[in-house]
Amino acid sequence: MTELLIHSMSEFSNIIVDAMDIANVSRIAEIGAEFGGTSKVLADHAAIQDGHLYSVDPNPKQEFLDWVSDHNHVTHIPKLSLDAFADLKNIDLCVIDGDHNWYTVYNELLALDKISKRDDKPLFAIMHDVCWPSGYRDMYYNPDAIPEEYRHDYCMDSGTKPGHPGLLSDQGFRGLGQFAIALHEGGERNGVKCAVIDFLDKMETEGRELAYAEIPAVFGLGILFDTKADWAEVLGEYLVPLHANPLIAKLEQNRIANYLTVLDWQDGHIAH
Repeated sequence: MTELLIHSMSEFSNIIVDAMDIANVSRIAEIGAEFGGTSKVLADHAAIQDGHLYSVDPNPKQEFLDWVSDHNHVTHIPKLSLDAFADLKNIDLCVIDGDHNWYTVYNELLALDKISKRDDKPLFAIMHDVCWPSGYRDMYYNPDAIPEEYRHDYCMDSGTKPGHPGLLSDQGFRGLGQFAIALHEGGERNGVKCAVIDFLDKMETEGRELAYAEIPAVFGLGILFDTKADWAEVLGEYLVPLHANPLIAKLEQNRIANYLTVLDWQDGHIAH
């Protein structure tokens, strides 16, 4: 049942493709592949542009690996994201959908800024999971990979629901042993959106002029880009109707309520 629920970054494919067209993207870095749903969209665009997709994932699913083997314009980099940026050059866009926590995302953005400056490229990033549940709550696929001073106390089995800053036993959105969730929502250095905000604050102090748009659907899509890019004005105009759209946000609240109801029903159904 859960595979039928809308939850993937691939749901934004049309928007991502439009943004890539506007920005003349050809060389793409992808952080997090899993089954390769979004990878295929990015690879198709790269092929049309005679470009390349670099997909960074230390442990993707076999379906993705089988697919990569048939596509010469796609390179799989089997590393953690923060170890992979040294392998990336002349990247037009970085699509971030990997480990959803402050430490990882904040440092991914710092690394992207560094290589963008090195290669004289406008910074351009598209990020998933900037809204609930991981907007202001860390999640860890491998907690031991996060330095202790940046890692919140966590649980592998309890879940979260909107409006509950703590965790709930055997309810809500949870990792079921696949990933850990921070015990509390909010506070410093906690969550993907928090990482984006802190990065933007740092860039502002350094005189870096960046724009940020957020589409509040399917766990949230964030688009971060250099305002000095030749295409920045056109991309901004495209994103304005979608940014923080209250109707989209209301629909997302309804989707999440239905999503969690199905999860709860499924768990009860399996229990019986």
